Formats: sequence, structure tokens, C-alpha cells
Amino acid sequence: MNSDSDELFGHPKGLYICFATELWERFSFYGMRFLLLLYLTKYHLFNDVDGLNILGAYAGLAYALPVIGGLLADRYLGMRKAVMFGGILLILGHFGMAFEGEAARLVDGVVVRDTAALQVFYLSLSLIAVGVGFLKPNISTIVGRLYAENDPRRDSAFTIFYMGINIGAFAATLLCGWLGETFGWSYGFGAAGVGMVVGLITFSWGQQFLHGIAEPHDPAMLRARVLPGLSREAIIYLGAFVSLGAVWWLLQRSPVVHTMLVSLSVILLLGLIWFLKDCTQVERQRMVVLIVLIFSTVVFWALFEQASASMTLFADRVVDRKVLGLELNASQFGAFNSLFIMLLAPVFAWLWIKLAARGLEPSTPVKFGLGIMQAGLGFGALVFGSQFPDATGHVALLWLVLAYLLHTTGELCLSPVGLSAVTKLSVPRVVGLMMGAWFLATAYSENLAAQISKIAAIDSVPGESVGIATQLATYAGLFGFLFWVGLGVGVVMIVLSPLLRRGMHGVN
Repeated sequence: MNSDSDELFGHPKGLYICFATELWERFSFYGMRFLLLLYLTKYHLFNDVDGLNILGAYAGLAYALPVIGGLLADRYLGMRKAVMFGGILLILGHFGMAFEGEAARLVDGVVVRDTAALQVFYLSLSLIAVGVGFLKPNISTIVGRLYAENDPRRDSAFTIFYMGINIGAFAATLLCGWLGETFGWSYGFGAAGVGMVVGLITFSWGQQFLHGIAEPHDPAMLRARVLPGLSREAIIYLGAFVSLGAVWWLLQRSPVVHTMLVSLSVILLLGLIWFLKDCTQVERQRMVVLIVLIFSTVVFWALFEQASASMTLFADRVVDRKVLGLELNASQFGAFNSLFIMLLAPVFAWLWIKLAARGLEPSTPVKFGLGIMQAGLGFGALVFGSQFPDATGHVALLWLVLAYLLHTTGELCLSPVGLSAVTKLSVPRVVGLMMGAWFLATAYSENLAAQISKIAAIDSVPGESVGIATQLATYAGLFGFLFWVGLGVGVVMIVLSPLLRRGMHGVN
């Protein structure tokens, strides 16, 4: 598909353009994500519940909107225009986040906030959520299009691409977390914006290596006038800007986002049940297995995504963050997930190959069960470590690191096989719909993670501190609950695995 001069280290040069673009996009995304809840609770003096509501609404929307962005790119825009437009929105959003305004303060026991700065904040979050919707699904699609369908290099290409994601997330969480909590929130958020600028420049410069594969499939249709003076392309961009108002409104109403995601899930499930009556027995059983797997991922991601919610507050409030004479910021702990992914992903890939050669590789349902159990065990480590606070009441950093390690090994059991299972188990004529169901489940679990975190919300009067022993007991209670949920659901999946495997009819 490409000439030798158009390749680098055995892959098309376009792969490395996508690698760099996604690296910087993830740098910008994760650069602000672990700062978000701390910024709301420590600078604008939101209580835990209100801060978690905003985090949950934002995360849910940021993972739901790529379904729409992917459809618009497939049908109209093409991937290049979608990525460029999404990147511009992200840059505007991140630089908008760098506008702090005045810090909230107490006046006669009442919190007084800079309302203008908060409106800029909500608009900035809206720009980021919509920007992610346009950029994230389409940069991955470009990678796939660089290779012929049966090109044996495709899997290694996505491995390289996946490393870019984790390098960006690792660097951003360390750097932006340090800048934001040490020098000021605007520095952390601003650095995330600078990263996205670099990514967009790289993508624009690298178009020569994509050879038109990311262009719209029907440019004439895109240029066609649909309304007086407005082309179809202009209407899409205008619609995206109009949608910012809806996203801005939803960000301040997390219960509405939650209800919306639940309603969409119920409608989709009812539609699938209706569809199943027209399927063959094999198709029906495979689809039922896939629905069970998708439901199980909601549990896993709701546990896993405590990282930017309860686990970040736990790190900030009750963990002794000193190590080797240095003190980590609470927002920097999220980097452990990316670090462990980079270290362990090759190990797991080798392990599955070795087990498969001996006929011992776990089935997909077993891998899902193991992943969910490990997410639960991560919280078990936090509960155990919480029983041994130091003289000041703080918990050793080791236990939080161990939790991240277990969550990452769980992710490596479940996440890499998830999308593959969708493509293999779906009836071909609804595979796109099932991909949408997969991402809708992820979006719902993001929102659910924040709702679950509210179990450990510290209900304190602004300006007054809650004793560290009380905080530790509160978080230990939440983590104990999550430990049993993860362990229980994981065991159920493993017990059901023989039945589920039979329903897969040879697909694994």
C-alpha cells in the first residue's frame, strides 16, 4: 500500500503522525482530568458532591460524544477535517480553563465565588467535550486505513499507537499535575492546551504522509448548499457550536446527564431484544453473550474510573505522598496507570501467546471476570492499607500504588479484547450499533463512577477541616464496598464463563 520510501521502521510514516497527534491529544486530556476535581474543591470551594457531579457529567459526555463525531466524519466530513476541527475546539477549551478568575472565599460563613470565571470554566469544559467527540474516534480510524485489511502489520501498528496514548497520559499527569498544584491551576491547564497546539501542528504538517485517506468521501456533497448561503460542512460546524450551549447546560445538571444515559441504554436494550427475534439461534446466543459482556464492563469501568474521583481525593487528603525525599501531588498518581500499561502490556501479550500455544489461554468471559476481580482487589489493598496509618493518621503511598497496579492488570485482561469481542460476536448488520452500545456503556460507567464516589463525600462546612481519622474511615467504607462489588461480579462472570463460552459458538 505504501512505497519503501514512504515507510519508517517498517510502518507507513503516517502512523507516526497519528502517534504524535494522539500523544498530544491525550496529553491535553489527561493533563486537566486529574486536576479537575481538586480545582473545583480547593480553588472554587465546591463541596465533594457538587464537584463530583460536574466531573461525572463531563466524563460521561466526553465519552458519549465520540459516537456522534465518528458518524459525522464517516458520512460527511472525513477524518482530517473532523480531527482539525476537534483539535481547535480542544485548544480553545484548554486555554479557557487557564482563566482562573478569583479564588472562592468565605464571607460571613457563605462561599462567594467568581461567577464569571465559572461560566468561562463551564464553556471551556464544553469545548473540550465536543472537541474530544470530533477528534478521538477519527484519529484511530486513520490508523486503520493506513493498512490493507489483511496487512499483518496492523496489530503492531495499533500497539505503537496505544503506546502514544500512554506516553501522553503519563507525561501529562506528572507535568500538568505538578504545574497546577505547585504554581497555580492556570499553569497546569495551560500546559495541556500547549500540548494540543503541538499535536494539531504535527497533524497538519503530516498530511503529506496520509495520502488523502482522511479526506471526505464526497467533497461535492460537503460543499453543497443546504440552506441559503450555508454549505453542509458549514452547517455541521455551526451545529457543533450550537451544541456547546446544550453541553454547557448539561454540565451543570449531572442528574439530567445520568437520566439521559440510562434512558438511551434502556431504549437500546429494548431495541436489541426486538432485533433478536429475527436472528438465528447462533446469532441470538452470540448477541446475548455480547450484551452480558458489555454490562460487565460498566462494573469494571465504574470501579476503574474512581482514579480521577475518590482515589484522587483519597490521595490528597489521607495519603503520605512523600517518596525518596520528594512529595508527589495528588493529581500525579494517575500517572501510575500509564506507567504500568507501558511496562506490562508486552508482558501480557507474551503471556496470552504462551498460554494459547499450550491450549490454556482464558476465554474472553474469563478474562473479563479476572479483570473485574482485579479492580476489586485494588480497593482491597486500599482497605487493608487503611488499617495501618502512621502517627499523623496518613496511609503509606505504597497501598495506592498497589491499587493502581491491580487496576492496570485488570484493564489489560479486559480492555484489549473488548472491542474485538464486539466485532466478532455482533451480527454483521448491527456491528456499528453494538460499537455504539460499547461506547454508551463506557460513557454511563464514567458518570456512574462519580455517583459512586459520592458515598465517600466529605460533608464539611467550607473553611473547616474534617479530622483525618474520619476521612480515612469514610474512604475505607467506600473502598470496602467496591472491593466486594468487584470480587463478586468477577466471580459471577467466571462461574458463568462455561455457559457464555458455549453461547459464543467458537468465537474467542
